[in-house]
Amino acid sequence: MRSDQVKLGVDRAPNRSLLYALGYTDEELSRPLVGVVSSFNEIVPGHMNIDKVARAVKDGVYAAGGTPVMFPAIAVCDGIAMGHVGMKYSLASRELIADSTEAMAIAHQFDGLVMIPNCDKNVPGLLMAAGRLNIPTIFVSGGAMLAGTLPDGRRTCLSHMFEAVGAYHAGTLDEDGVATYTENCCPTCGSCSGMYTANSMNCLTEAIGMALEGNGTIPAVYSARLRLAKESGMKIMELIERDIRPRDIMTPAAFRNAETVDMALGCSTNTMLHLPAIAHDAGVDIDISMVNEISDATPNLCHLAPAGDAYIEDLHQAGGVYAVMAELARVGLLDTSGITVSGKTVAENIAHATVRDDRVIRPMGDPFSQSGGIAVLYGNLAPDGCVVKQSAVNPEMMVHAGPARVFDSEEEAIQVIYDGGIEPGDVVVIRYEGPKGGPGMREMLNPTSAICGMGLDDSVALITDGRFSGATRGASIGHVSPEAAAGGLIGLVEEGDLISIDIPNHAIFLDVPPDVLAERRAAWTCPEPKVKGGYLARYAKLVSSADKGAVLS
Repeated sequence: MRSDQVKLGVDRAPNRSLLYALGYTDEELSRPLVGVVSSFNEIVPGHMNIDKVARAVKDGVYAAGGTPVMFPAIAVCDGIAMGHVGMKYSLASRELIADSTEAMAIAHQFDGLVMIPNCDKNVPGLLMAAGRLNIPTIFVSGGAMLAGTLPDGRRTCLSHMFEAVGAYHAGTLDEDGVATYTENCCPTCGSCSGMYTANSMNCLTEAIGMALEGNGTIPAVYSARLRLAKESGMKIMELIERDIRPRDIMTPAAFRNAETVDMALGCSTNTMLHLPAIAHDAGVDIDISMVNEISDATPNLCHLAPAGDAYIEDLHQAGGVYAVMAELARVGLLDTSGITVSGKTVAENIAHATVRDDRVIRPMGDPFSQSGGIAVLYGNLAPDGCVVKQSAVNPEMMVHAGPARVFDSEEEAIQVIYDGGIEPGDVVVIRYEGPKGGPGMREMLNPTSAICGMGLDDSVALITDGRFSGATRGASIGHVSPEAAAGGLIGLVEEGDLISIDIPNHAIFLDVPPDVLAERRAAWTCPEPKVKGGYLARYAKLVSSADKGAVLS
């Protein structure tokens, strides 16, 4: 066992004495040591119940003959961090999570790991660590929040809350109306109830084979979540015994499966940052250019919030991720031969799965759309690509051209939007918010929600080298690469320039003559870094572009 490095022999007696100091018995030390990576904290609603999940995991490990040893991982609540300097730390925290978990696992020589993530950067950060470490690992998340219910019986969620603020600034909702959403949109613990980034990544953890059935959809408050945690704790012992490792599971075919399920589910655009980053640490090379090929072949079967009025609990009742996978596999869109953490192949896992509600999971013959949820656009404005959640774009905005309204920060843009300074037809450009320029690539949920809340989502597009929350809807195009701070063309856009967007044809162009752009390029200088010290300054120096997953080089 790997843990013998810290347990056995005279030379390791000093190490063993410290394990005795922790209260472990010789019987416990004779078993495999299983690291239980708990992301419990008291500031993230999706993590406040993880102490219960971790306890259940430990019970499962004990029951199957292992010795569980818990250690922590951090997590940022993107909703609480939204709209201020805290959001600069959200994406950057993914690297801290991966690095610190790597350090703990190697320093203490665990034989296996049970990762317990839940929210946005915590899930991919731990998947990245799993790929790097390549020791037997299984995932079980904290679970999804239930949808809220307004006094009039309508269901609601966090994206409605942000849009309510836009409606308030538009004068269509008063303070009491805002308070009603505030009190009702987030009724339980768990990752916010729509197909936002956290739930997208938890669902894709099932699709890629690193979690058992139900991981992405069982609500946090259901006791089935605790049973899943116990089963995962027991299953890690089988993975250790059979030496099934993350790189055996997270193969090129598994990543292609995950991308395909992503398109069918209509996941967050943030998956286009996280899947390449996870693949990088798993030793797999994927390029976001493959997304359009997969999307063009994969119907969008689900419209969960913010794209529609269904929620994660509805997806669970309709059959969950495995039911979606079974639909895709039936027409040959998935590779079902790969091994998973169940110890079985994808084909064996989904053999029993059926769709129980075709209003939530549409059949292949009657999808919400013939193409998948995400598209990557290319053109002179984004030669290395940019990303849009096309399943959440109004039909009239799939092709659009309009004058640029240019802002060098989120704060500048949101003030003008709230003041009513954006007109129908405009293309809002927010730049110097990329991985380097932000630094940290902030989510732009406040401006996109303001545009929707003010009733402009059918006439205004937003383009940024930053990124979006999974709660964003509308013609919101992010991850523009290269970013402005790296010399990308988005840094040369001027007020009133015509920008053309053609989502069906995967195209985005700045309609300015080349000689004019050359003059602007000659005059351009990169602004001073917004952050000059601490972790974010180091991050800005090392981070790659968004199209490469914003990984640290």
